[in-house]
Amino acid sequence: MTLMNADNVLMSDFKTLNGMIPFDYFTNKDFEPAIDLGIEKAKAEVQAIADNNEQPTFENTIVALERTGHDLNRVLNVFYPLLSANSDDELMEISQRVSPKLSEYGNFVSLHEGLWKRVKYVYENCERTSLSTEDQMLLEKSYQSFARNGANLEGADREKYRELTKKISQLTLKFGQNVLKELNTYELWLTADDIDGLPESALQAAKEAAKAKGREDAYLITLQAPSYGPFMKYSTRRDLREKLYMMYNTRNTKGEYNNLELIKELSLARYEMAKLLGYKNYADYVLRQRMAESVENVYDLLYKLRDAYTPVMKKDLKELEEFASKTEGKKMKLQAWDYSYYYNKLKDSRYALNDEMLRPYFELNNVIGGVFGLATKLYGLHFTQNFNAQVFNPEVKAFDVTDDDGKFIGIIYTDFFPRASKRSGAWMTNFREQRIDAAGNNIRPIVTITMNFTRPTADKPSLLTYSEVETFLHEFGHALHGLLANSHYESLSGTNVYRDFVELPSQFNENFLSQKEFLDSFAKHYVTGESMPQELIDKIQASSQFGAAYACIRQLNFGLLDMAWHTITSEVSDPFAFEAEALKTVKIFDAAPGASISTQFSHIFSGGYAAGYYGYKWAEVLDADAFAKFQADGIFNAATARSFKENILMRGSTEHPMALYKRFRGSEPTIDALLARDGIKTAKSKKKSKK
Repeated sequence: MTLMNADNVLMSDFKTLNGMIPFDYFTNKDFEPAIDLGIEKAKAEVQAIADNNEQPTFENTIVALERTGHDLNRVLNVFYPLLSANSDDELMEISQRVSPKLSEYGNFVSLHEGLWKRVKYVYENCERTSLSTEDQMLLEKSYQSFARNGANLEGADREKYRELTKKISQLTLKFGQNVLKELNTYELWLTADDIDGLPESALQAAKEAAKAKGREDAYLITLQAPSYGPFMKYSTRRDLREKLYMMYNTRNTKGEYNNLELIKELSLARYEMAKLLGYKNYADYVLRQRMAESVENVYDLLYKLRDAYTPVMKKDLKELEEFASKTEGKKMKLQAWDYSYYYNKLKDSRYALNDEMLRPYFELNNVIGGVFGLATKLYGLHFTQNFNAQVFNPEVKAFDVTDDDGKFIGIIYTDFFPRASKRSGAWMTNFREQRIDAAGNNIRPIVTITMNFTRPTADKPSLLTYSEVETFLHEFGHALHGLLANSHYESLSGTNVYRDFVELPSQFNENFLSQKEFLDSFAKHYVTGESMPQELIDKIQASSQFGAAYACIRQLNFGLLDMAWHTITSEVSDPFAFEAEALKTVKIFDAAPGASISTQFSHIFSGGYAAGYYGYKWAEVLDADAFAKFQADGIFNAATARSFKENILMRGSTEHPMALYKRFRGSEPTIDALLARDGIKTAKSKKKSKK
């Protein structure tokens, strides 16, 4: 039965300028019928390819398949960003209902025998020399998407695969919703006796949060990053830091939103699916489609970094503990809830630099101008706010993006502040991905970047921390990867690249924040308008390596834990013991009773980074190596920027990422630039690749 609703704008292409999303013309209730119709249409399109009596060719099978599901993708590309950034109970309930339908549709495609036979025929018989490099990548990706999704399974194994994928989809969704729901239940209420050490910016935010809850006589601290982070960094009350830390790190371990059993089920289901497909474990399955290629190569990188950074981290922690003991006038044994506090004090003591000194120079509107301006200077992009654009929340802004010639490049939405309807963290995603349609039109992308930054108060505008500006640059790097995409096929476009390559543009972008030429372009005092003084810039650069070893080992904790969960070959009986064993060689502090990373580890259990969190460090090797070229040539060198744009940002997955990287850099990356940047080892001269 065909589902039609003339009033549901989600059911057809948007009749808006540049395809902008008509947020004012649909409600939550419109999503499910539009998704149902999209699935129905997509199934019919797939069936038509399978029923084609003509000999299978690249065009009538591979390209035709690539172009199926347009109506479904249009709806889902709106639905899922809103589920993360502007959710409510109704939207979550809809996601639970449509999840099994989408899993079933995915299985309909990947397990369709007639379609698989045609794809396999083209893969085995197509003359590849007649195809472009991008066409060859599409053929390989199309074939592997079937082979890796059960197409070769038969009988009971095929049915088991269907059941496992449905289960994995539901558990993944449930995990993310549990994390979001529980995050908003925690509150730490303070009186005037509890706020010692907190800077004015944190106090104002806490006061206004309490006022919003109807209390004028108190201060409210939540687990949202702009609230949690400053409290852990500045509060002199060790007992309250411990209390807040335990709130944050024991989330989803008990009660209504307990994820302990869920992660056991999910990791086991992923293993069983991988085993069914012929892989040793889930990580083995994932990494066959990554730059790293194997579990062994991932561990090789993580262990090399562990061995290089651990001695420096231990030395740094010893100094920090001695500093804490001297500060408190007694012997101190540092705990996890102490690190941020004493790290900040030691950094301030050593470099006379802290977030509160920098905040006045990082007023949000100035930062927006600086970050957008970086793309103007490097890549010739221009950003004009579109005041007529409809948005999904009053705080969201839309910008039209054009090039130096005025040509339309795409649209970017910005969403900066935390709210109960938004999950924590920061991310970039697409409302529409770039592609060239059947008529030859270059359909330009619509992207969004979402953060949880410090809100403005009644007395001050939004003044960001150094870390928040860095996060902005990071997500904007992803946005540029999406905006500058120029591929024929949507599935190869923009950020649709290997997970351990996708973080290169984002982490590369962060490097500019310590550069004077960039800071001079936007870091103005929000009251006086004066540029950030040279003294502060010198301190930023001098302190850039401070804490780098700790930060690396902390990341290795996440990477090794991810790999542990996804190399299992049997059910985990005790998640707490399992986590402790996985992290024993990178343990920084003694584990707090009842604390768990795993139960709230959204990246790997609901965010698409399963067996892929190592990719942050993998990409960090790439970004340090890439930026070393910019430093050698000049950070705004036009030729170098053009090469990075044309070989990395525009190419998506149209070639193997190592081929693209080598074309930009001239050789394969090494870890030397990263070790030098972090002060672990002296930089070595770059040798040309023999390959």
